[in-house]
Amino acid sequence: MKKHYFLGLAVGVKHPFKQLFLHGTAKDSEELTKYLDKRYSGEVMLCKNGRSALTLALKAYFNQGDTIIVNGFTCYAVYEAVKAAGMKPVFADISRENLNFTTETLEKVVSDDAAGIIVQNTLGNPVDMVAIERFAGKHGLVIIEDLAHSAGLEYPDGREAGTVGAATILSFGKEKSVDAISGGAVIFRHPKRHEIKAPTKLPKISDYLRERWYPVFGLWCRRLTRIGLGGVLMRVLLAVHFVERSADNRLDITRRPAHFEAKIALSELKNLRKSGSRRVREFYLVDDRRATLDELQEAGYFFGGFWYERPVSPKRYYKKVHFDEAACPTAVKVSQQIINLPTYYNESDLALARIIIKKHLIEEEHD
Repeated sequence: MKKHYFLGLAVGVKHPFKQLFLHGTAKDSEELTKYLDKRYSGEVMLCKNGRSALTLALKAYFNQGDTIIVNGFTCYAVYEAVKAAGMKPVFADISRENLNFTTETLEKVVSDDAAGIIVQNTLGNPVDMVAIERFAGKHGLVIIEDLAHSAGLEYPDGREAGTVGAATILSFGKEKSVDAISGGAVIFRHPKRHEIKAPTKLPKISDYLRERWYPVFGLWCRRLTRIGLGGVLMRVLLAVHFVERSADNRLDITRRPAHFEAKIALSELKNLRKSGSRRVREFYLVDDRRATLDELQEAGYFFGGFWYERPVSPKRYYKKVHFDEAACPTAVKVSQQIINLPTYYNESDLALARIIIKKHLIEEEHD
């Protein structure tokens, strides 16, 4: 039987050595800025990463101490950005069907000091934006759209994600809708309440070299995985900081992406197709995740890089969040049951994986 191998790092780059030597100039960053302005209609700032972009958006529209409502099933980067902006994150529980908060769960956490709401369209599953807008208007909340999972997505009413809120956030990090290894952008679509300085500093040399070599390291690891050494090499690279996990990419509102990353991001954005069902990860809820992953691995599939193994992931940062599990029971349960498909297998390769997963599905949740 043919074996299928997945390493959850650097798998999306088809030509790693070409990217290693890709030439970027200031013109590439300018062209990306112009493209984002045209697509999302606003003032654009290119940023080091998505969490830095989100921090700038929050600082532009809210005051210190404001409460910001966040999806109860999310990444630590979102929590970090809210805290870095000097604000208080409050988590709203989610729906099992699309992993997003609903107006019902939002009503349970909204308060008088709530000022904003971050919409993330988890894993590329769209929220009911018409209902969310109605809710936000009722409570005087400013909407920030985070497109890390959902660039190119259409809401059920036909509008493109990123064309609704006061600000639009993009992440160009690993395995995002737009993957340029690192980088991000904020588009201020409504007039800002506070003046914000645009990031102007170049990336640190260490970050620049790491991002240049990352796809090559990924290629070596994928090939060595076939003889059982890929994981060993990746752990060594992580230990000496030649590779950085996405969640460890530090927030810095003073730095912008490298020009070559802007060039990649622009190419990826132009290739995005708007689709009402576009997802960065296809997800399933299973009755025994460990047993499912073990069976998949026996068949040659390595799906250990699923999002998310905690309501706020990764688990190594979970204690820092002080997440109120009693307030978000669905998010907690889903984080224990979810498994999702890597995006870099073709459909024929995934056929056997789907058969295995189907045996473990929670039937009442997935008819």
